Amino acid sequence: MNEWFKMAEQMKKWMREAGEEQIRRLQTPMKMTSKSSDIDLVTEVDIWTEQFLIERIQTTYPFHQLLTEESGSYANQSDYEWVIDPIDGTVNYAHGFPLFSISVALKYEGEPVIGLVYIPMLNEMYETVKGHGAFLNEKQIHVSTIEQLTQAVVSTGFPYDRATDPDNNVNYFNGVILKIGGIRRTGSAAIDLCQVAAGRFDGYWEFKLNPWDIEAGLLLVKEAGGKVKRIQQEKGTFVLVGNEPIFHQLNDVLNEVKPIE
Repeated sequence: MNEWFKMAEQMKKWMREAGEEQIRRLQTPMKMTSKSSDIDLVTEVDIWTEQFLIERIQTTYPFHQLLTEESGSYANQSDYEWVIDPIDGTVNYAHGFPLFSISVALKYEGEPVIGLVYIPMLNEMYETVKGHGAFLNEKQIHVSTIEQLTQAVVSTGFPYDRATDPDNNVNYFNGVILKIGGIRRTGSAAIDLCQVAAGRFDGYWEFKLNPWDIEAGLLLVKEAGGKVKRIQQEKGTFVLVGNEPIFHQLNDVLNEVKPIE
């Protein structure tokens, strides 16, 4: 257990270093390419950040496994696996919009034990070690106490292929929007999850997510006292989180639109 805290402190240092470089490069011309669509971008800073973190991990923990957004999987003979999203919110970053994050989780024997999300432009470090609560800049955080969906602020996101695939969350969005207090769209699943953990948002749902988008954030929500639903689907992972009453009410509304399986 003490080893996990040591690993978390080391990774936080590396994430802050990477965040400083991301801020430095934010307003400078950058190379970018499209992946699956014109709006699914990867910048040279995504690649730099990922390689920076990979090199630090492989130097310090040479036998650990890795799963990263841009490079894929690095298999090894270890019970530990780092799951890395170098920039969650790349479209935001590419447009100079300050809501982007670095998300890193550490899994042990297949279960997340460390969750770290750093938002460089806000200087916000969200962190958790399994079983020890969730923290924002070293102050403990908890999910909200809002009890009625009509008073709740929730968040969601839409997949990159929303224009070509009818499974695009639009029907669920339309089913929810008139039954809530407010809705937000940050453009980063990791940030959305952190806002639920911190009690700023009361709930969040999204489809077609990847492990690097959510592993750290889901652990943060759990450790902050939130409820989590995670369903592996054919086109990615569906996630629903919230404080307990909002989680159940939002779940009911979503399933009224179309059952989620």
